Amino acid sequence: MLKFTISLSTVLFFLLLISGSATAHFGMLIPSDNMVMQGDNRTIKLNLSFSHPFEQVGMKLSKLQHFAVRHGGVTHDLSSTLSPATIMDHPALSCDYAIKRPGIYQFFMEPTPYWEPAEDCFIIHYTKTVVAAFGDDEGWDEELGLKTEIVPQTKPFGLYQGNLFQGIVKVDGKPAAYAEVEVEYYNETGTAQAPSNYMITQTIKADANGLFSYAVPKAGWWGFAALSTAQTKLPRNGVDKEVELGAVIWVHFEPWQEKK
Repeated sequence: MLKFTISLSTVLFFLLLISGSATAHFGMLIPSDNMVMQGDNRTIKLNLSFSHPFEQVGMKLSKLQHFAVRHGGVTHDLSSTLSPATIMDHPALSCDYAIKRPGIYQFFMEPTPYWEPAEDCFIIHYTKTVVAAFGDDEGWDEELGLKTEIVPQTKPFGLYQGNLFQGIVKVDGKPAAYAEVEVEYYNETGTAQAPSNYMITQTIKADANGLFSYAVPKAGWWGFAALSTAQTKLPRNGVDKEVELGAVIWVHFEPWQEKK
């Protein structure tokens, strides 16, 4: 008799595949604070992972091609600051970063290609998030020049739940007409429940100019992943396979508060 040892997360992953809900992958880049103000802790922690964020099903992220921050028009490589971490029971990465000056900090990563057997393709998610510091908000829509990228048309911080978020999807620096954009909530506490598997990942399409819009119903972190297929393929066991490219941005939305 053959004996198999299967982790709980692996079982859950395949159950979700069978149910048809685990279709959306997201590169994740989540800072401990996305609006650093006077009096706040000036050292933020960034968690980097790859997952199905709503279902809390993790995947392996242990190596990156590139990890950097852009501030004041200058890009700084942060690869040497990364440390191994465990997120959603899977290998991930994290780092501590000291915010020293006012301005916009765009953190971004490019992972090594991830092989997804269920889709018979490689996946590369160019993932970014924006942190604002000490009241300076100039340059929040600056393009990073990534292979594929979501350029926010709504300031990607200082947002309330219910606000409309807009972005332009670009591939090779050009707007991607009618790009498909997957939207998912980071169910960090595990308390959110979707009434249907159809509601776990919501899908919208950009217009002819690559512009998409989404009104966020709940406070917290939301991921937007614009998908495209690379023009070049990568080999897998001697066979060339397609590569799914994802332009991902993570945006935090705040709850509305009344004065007590």
